[in-house]
Amino acid sequence: MTDLTTFIDTLDRPMPPKTLGCELRALWWAGKSEWSRAHDQVDNASGSHAAWVHAYLHRWEGDLGNAGYWYRRAGRHLPDQSLDDEWRDITRKLLGETTPAL
Repeated sequence: MTDLTTFIDTLDRPMPPKTLGCELRALWWAGKSEWSRAHDQVDNASGSHAAWVHAYLHRWEGDLGNAGYWYRRAGRHLPDQSLDDEWRDITRKLLGETTPAL
């Protein structure tokens, strides 16, 4: 997986690409509006990226207290951007993109 456009193009498949790590698998399921499946991917994962995805998922769920806990674990603050924008930002970061594609 090389960029956000390629990642988004895979969302029409029934299952995520096998090469994705747990954080990107979670974002893949989130991109398909499958909150529970997304959460299952990072529920027991460790590391700041997993915590960031976990925070995003709880923000999406509307559980801001739990989201705040996970944002702190990720070393981040609760964002003021839309959920869609945050999803794109996290995905780009995990794919290694440094700037948004135009």
